[in-house]
Amino acid sequence: MILIVNTTADKSVSEALREELKNSAVEAEIVEASEMKISHCIGCNYCWLKTPGECSIKDDYEVILKKMIHAKQLWVISDTALGFLDHKGKNIFDRILPVATMYLKFVGDQMRHVARYKDKFDIGLIYKGDPDVEYLKRWNERATLNFESKSLGVFSASEIKEAVSCMH
Repeated sequence: MILIVNTTADKSVSEALREELKNSAVEAEIVEASEMKISHCIGCNYCWLKTPGECSIKDDYEVILKKMIHAKQLWVISDTALGFLDHKGKNIFDRILPVATMYLKFVGDQMRHVARYKDKFDIGLIYKGDPDVEYLKRWNERATLNFESKSLGVFSASEIKEAVSCMH
């Protein structure tokens, strides 16, 4: 299953995705998160130390996290601000930490978190606005490395067909 989290108030991106996905054999769930209450990570480490795998913040993100751990791919649709994801899109990524453990291991010459679950999800981004696209691509590649997954790419909202071609 593919999980798509739309943090923008613009439902036209989700609608375009639904139309493109109709023509494919891809099973996807789109979560409209723009109105959901999703706080930022407070760095308390409860998800590692006190409540392993569970965030201490009780808000609407818990529903997304439960879907995320069963997904093969995670796609986040985000507005941009200051050349990067806006706060809503960034909160989705910052709160992924419960899928990792606090333990670290070397992979080559770099440190990585040890995954909490056997199954992992690859990550793609769809953005609206005017980000620094090269930076966003590098950031997504680095973030996915830490979760033992791979980047599916970074696409503008006008590149829906290209994004869907990476969904399988």
